[in-house]
Amino acid sequence: MDKAKMDIPREVAVQLCTEIRQQYRGKWWTLTGMWCMGCTLASKGDLTKMCFSNAPGYRGCALVNARYDSQTKKLT
Repeated sequence: MDKAKMDIPREVAVQLCTEIRQQYRGKWWTLTGMWCMGCTLASKGDLTKMCFSNAPGYRGCALVNARYDSQTKKLT
């Protein structure tokens, strides 16, 4: 199976989402900052409603996907 299509473990997806949100917190003028702010506001902080939870294998957020794929690529 292609690594880009592998499921992301829930705990890992939550951790990556948290890291990304912290990195871009208050940077609403950036695309990533707006994305994270919008997701956080729309979900009201409920992890089951955040972008990464909106697809099978916790692959609903492009930012989480990219960071996960980057990290797993470094391990191989």
